[in-house]
Amino acid sequence: MEPTTLKTRVAATLIVPLMIMGACSPAGQSANGGADQGKFAGLDGEILKWRQQIIAEDPLCKSTVADQKCEAFEVACKAERTVTSDDTAKGITARVVVSMTWSGFDPKFSHAQSGSRASEFTRAGSGWTRADHKPVNMTTCADL
Repeated sequence: MEPTTLKTRVAATLIVPLMIMGACSPAGQSANGGADQGKFAGLDGEILKWRQQIIAEDPLCKSTVADQKCEAFEVACKAERTVTSDDTAKGITARVVVSMTWSGFDPKFSHAQSGSRASEFTRAGSGWTRADHKPVNMTTCADL
């Protein structure tokens, strides 16, 4: 199945494209969160929290100079992962891998630099947890 390009709001004034695998957007439901009550409800909010963690923790985001702050955050891809029978026994209902990119400032070399990370979001009950994930293909979110 071909990925579908959608847009989602990452910050109040920033709109970025999302590559969503078809399985990540149940038919008839919003892929942008909000009123979405499907198995991916609340995921976009968790991605926003992750963005705030990156801003707070990533070395490229530490500068306090206005033109050296992290910017241009983009969710490069997000894709559903298989929920195993062991996962189901633990109450896990969804797994999604997300890759995000941004521009920051490298103080060591005094120039702008790109950053990226991948995370796996796991839903159990009505809440999501996030764990770091190894790098993925930035188009499909497939493991490298």
